[in-house]
Amino acid sequence: MATYRVLVSDPISEKGVEALRTAPGISVDVNTGLKPEELLKIIGDYHGLVVRSQTKVTAEVFAAATNLKAIGRAGVGVDNIDRAAATDHGVVVMNTPSGNTISTAEHAFSLMLSLARNIPQAHATVIAGKWDRKSFEGKEVFGKRLAILGMGRIGSEFAKRAQAFGITVVAYDPFLTADRAKSLKVEHAETPEAALTGADLVTLHVPLTPETQHIINSDRIALLNKGALVVNCARGGLVDEAAAKAALDSGHLGGIALDVYEVEPPPADFPLFSSNKAVFTPHLGASTAEAQENVGIEVAHQVKDFLVTGEIRNAVNMPNLDSKTIEEVGPYLDLAQSLGKLLYKIGPAQSDSIKVSYVGPVSEIDTELVKRSVLSGYLSAAHHEAQVNLINAPAIAKAHGIQVTESTAALASTFTDLIEVSVSKGGETTTVAGTLVGKSARIVHIAGHYVETNPAGRFLFVENDDRPGIVGVIGSALGAASVNIANMSLSRNRDKNTAVTVIEVDTEPPATMLESLRATPGILRVLSFEL
Repeated sequence: MATYRVLVSDPISEKGVEALRTAPGISVDVNTGLKPEELLKIIGDYHGLVVRSQTKVTAEVFAAATNLKAIGRAGVGVDNIDRAAATDHGVVVMNTPSGNTISTAEHAFSLMLSLARNIPQAHATVIAGKWDRKSFEGKEVFGKRLAILGMGRIGSEFAKRAQAFGITVVAYDPFLTADRAKSLKVEHAETPEAALTGADLVTLHVPLTPETQHIINSDRIALLNKGALVVNCARGGLVDEAAAKAALDSGHLGGIALDVYEVEPPPADFPLFSSNKAVFTPHLGASTAEAQENVGIEVAHQVKDFLVTGEIRNAVNMPNLDSKTIEEVGPYLDLAQSLGKLLYKIGPAQSDSIKVSYVGPVSEIDTELVKRSVLSGYLSAAHHEAQVNLINAPAIAKAHGIQVTESTAALASTFTDLIEVSVSKGGETTTVAGTLVGKSARIVHIAGHYVETNPAGRFLFVENDDRPGIVGVIGSALGAASVNIANMSLSRNRDKNTAVTVIEVDTEPPATMLESLRATPGILRVLSFEL
């Protein structure tokens, strides 16, 4: 078994480290607090990287990480990882969205209650020897209207707690359907503005993207009821901090609680520090013993499983591929990759489009992985100098201007389960197809000819005029070159008066033999390749 090296560059729970140390085929190094230049020097030696939020995995790091296959983020946010660069370099990025769900929801709810009842400010005066009850009159959350932006795991957990306190919940999430909102017993808002209008309380649980940056700005703060409270335990940058300070000063905003900041740690002159209507914590949303242990163990197993078995869970730059999916689609993926390689060998050079079509049971699974396998096979055959895999294949195809389409429309085929792939350049199109017989893959169509051959091995492909004696010429040439035949498939196309011979051979035919065949009258094309 190959040994994969994993670097843990940010602190995770000891149980997580132990899960890596005890895994067969894994060698782990814990080296935290690395400076960027130190990480660059050593990252090339590692196949896996485990981080939290401290390590910045930049495009420069990916360029140096020539062996890196997977990054595991112990936590939810991955804004410290250049996902585009990860995809370009074929590195899967996985996070742990469930491990700190309860911890973050509880912390956000605690901050909301702290704001409503002025708990931190009152605490500070008591320990300072004061007894000032009048200055800290709070407000009840019972009966208030709460806007939740982001109804994933954490937002949904927050909603449960809010409902237990008698709070009316209205939720916005771009993926939240009306039926899902009904099942969660929350009002469904189709836009952030609809959720925020008339809200007394706001909590944020969305990722930081160009679309969500400053999702709470001056215009949206104006939609809230006077005296509203805002809580952000998600990502820094979701709140326009300058707009929040202005709204606090004007009295429109009744308070704000932040666990995350646009700049972390915030500078000493952070404007919101001067407000007595604000509560701050130092990015503690996931900082419970339970959450730290959970995400550490979870990320360790994710990185280990990907490196050893290829299983992908909670990836942010490609579809998941768990053990059940591998068992279900694995044979299709191998066949699809072989079809992609074969098309590159026999199709037009520098094709501008690839089409993948499906018939039968294969059309009922998640074909995204099948399509990626076709692209991976095609592009890896074309780009020997670059690492091409399921993760970066779509990005590489796009960068080369290759249009990729899929179809599950009925094809005229005698096979009940078929993957058909075509490449085109201008008016020239070449098509290949394969099927599964049980779990055994077979290539059954090559460039207009019905054949039957294995999807892996070394092959000699000969296209010729349909005339007697050609097969004998080929066999004699192979015999004279001491190349043994493992399998042979013949096919004729009467409409075109052509035939093909697909021969699986034990060894690579010598170049002189191939050139001799190409010079034989009636032989149109001779290709030697390995799938």
